[in-house]
Amino acid sequence: MAKVKGMVELMVDAAQPLLRSWEGKVAAAPGGVAEVDVDDDIRSFSFDVISRACFGGDYSRGREIFLRLRALSGLMSETSVIFTIPSLRHLPTEKNRRIWRLTQEIRSLILQLASERRRAGAGAAAPDFLGSIIENSRGQPRADDFVVDNCKNIYFAGHETSAVTATWCLMLLAAHPEWQDRARAEVLEVCGGAAGAAAPDFDAVARMRTVHAVVLETLRLFPPSSFVVREAFRDMQLGKLRAPRGTYLFVPVSTMHHDAAIWGPTARRFDPGRFRDGVAAACKHPQAFMPFGLGARTCLGQNLALVEVKALVALVLSRFAVALSPDYRHAPAFRFIIEPEFGLRLLVRRLGHEDDGH
Repeated sequence: MAKVKGMVELMVDAAQPLLRSWEGKVAAAPGGVAEVDVDDDIRSFSFDVISRACFGGDYSRGREIFLRLRALSGLMSETSVIFTIPSLRHLPTEKNRRIWRLTQEIRSLILQLASERRRAGAGAAAPDFLGSIIENSRGQPRADDFVVDNCKNIYFAGHETSAVTATWCLMLLAAHPEWQDRARAEVLEVCGGAAGAAAPDFDAVARMRTVHAVVLETLRLFPPSSFVVREAFRDMQLGKLRAPRGTYLFVPVSTMHHDAAIWGPTARRFDPGRFRDGVAAACKHPQAFMPFGLGARTCLGQNLALVEVKALVALVLSRFAVALSPDYRHAPAFRFIIEPEFGLRLLVRRLGHEDDGH
């Protein structure tokens, strides 16, 4: 979180193209209400944030790496790996050859950049994530794998998941105007009390308890990952189930998050109020809330993702009112991440001073 604390200004800067784009569309729309397909704008914002956060001054080269990672993610999610015959991964099909080529290109580009950093002696001093990864790779038995795997992990944790969570969050706020009003009132109070208020800093984001609850409820209803996967390293007894050593356990996160036995009769309802006293008070078993995994393998990008989504939501709510377009089709697609199959189309209106607090 100490690293993330210094990145809120970076997030605010990355959001400016999105805000300007929406303002332009609203200004040109009849009646001051524009229909906006928000997916690409949010993905571009998140892409900008993670590229700068991970690679700092090497941002442009980082984009090249992340563009390949995005292509690789698309190829691997065309057919869920959960339902693919494992041995097919090793056949030299056209798709597999593309996956292998992208994987090698990504590895080479990351290691080239890391090598240059090491030679320059900037690994420890660099304020970005790559600098931290390089320093923490010292003494690792496979230092190169450590660097490559962590860069990949930060991309998936900090780009795809952040983008789709922000998208679902805006969808839910558009569908529940009462919570949109409550979240906006908090943002305006914390950031200055008027539409178009000052951009939030880290301390302001940390004080937004309602926005935080909205984001947690979004993560409960639409967790970024479809499954958490674990391997049993020894024979284990899980309740009435026996899991022999070597068994892979797939935990369906969305099913866990919608279980009425854990969350109560309102489990399928959008209610951020359930998190007003924290996760422990929101459900019967706090371990059942696992949008970022759980335990020793908890996603390392969760702090970045949470702050990023809260900062973007705060910026949007301070400037715009949003509602669902009549053309919106609700169809969550379960791939590597749970995303809207047909995207998100919103009706966007610019706030004026007469809208403050309403």
